[in-house]
Amino acid sequence: MKKLLFFVFSLLVSEFMLSATLVLEGKFHNKNLYVHNGFGSSGVGFCTKEIKVNGHITTDETNSTSYEIDLKALALEYGEDVVIEITHSDGCTPKVLNIEDLKPKPTFEVLMMNVNAGGVLRWKTKSETGVLPYVVEQFKWNKWVPIGEVIGFGTPEEHEYSFVVSMHSGENKYRIKQKGLNSITKASKEITAVSIINKPSYAIPKNFSSIDFSGETSFEVYDQYGQIVKKGYGKQISIENLEKGEYYLCYDNALAEFKR
Repeated sequence: MKKLLFFVFSLLVSEFMLSATLVLEGKFHNKNLYVHNGFGSSGVGFCTKEIKVNGHITTDETNSTSYEIDLKALALEYGEDVVIEITHSDGCTPKVLNIEDLKPKPTFEVLMMNVNAGGVLRWKTKSETGVLPYVVEQFKWNKWVPIGEVIGFGTPEEHEYSFVVSMHSGENKYRIKQKGLNSITKASKEITAVSIINKPSYAIPKNFSSIDFSGETSFEVYDQYGQIVKKGYGKQISIENLEKGEYYLCYDNALAEFKR
């Protein structure tokens, strides 16, 4: 009997020593997790041994090839941080099938948004449930162009943000956007501001060494295949290193074509 007890104890110790832990971190979004379990590396029993959520062992049943981690039963608040530890046999790893449900999602609500005469864009939001960057976009060249980012606080309370934007001549349009996992995006409504800046003109010298603007401006240059070859801000673009061919110039809020 003593030998049998010692043998069982040795097996338990050996099993404990040959274990590993899968750690998942994220936010609670009113979703349970679904896990493909599989058998242990020895072929006896199942891979998962124990589950902890925020340090507490759960009562989820894991003796099957698949199981559910019932987060809804743990009285978690929406958007609350969760740390899930899945202890499993060494040599096999459970697979969480919907891990994206722990990742931040763009849930913000805009309470206020404006841009002042000095070019400062301000906005106030609430209902954030995860840390995501706010992408500031400006509509020009017939598309929304990202011009900067501000990291969100990621909590449901009201938060205020600001970003210094650059303006082109005439009417300017701005919006903010957040992007979550799997390309889930949410954008605000656009706001407009009218600038008194004069629209710059441009000229190309006979030696085709540069493009010269009458004032500083944002610019992009594309080749005939739609690949961007120059990008920046200033009064001049060096084009000496461009191959001969047709190009498309985006500047201020205008589009033009030129040949090199």
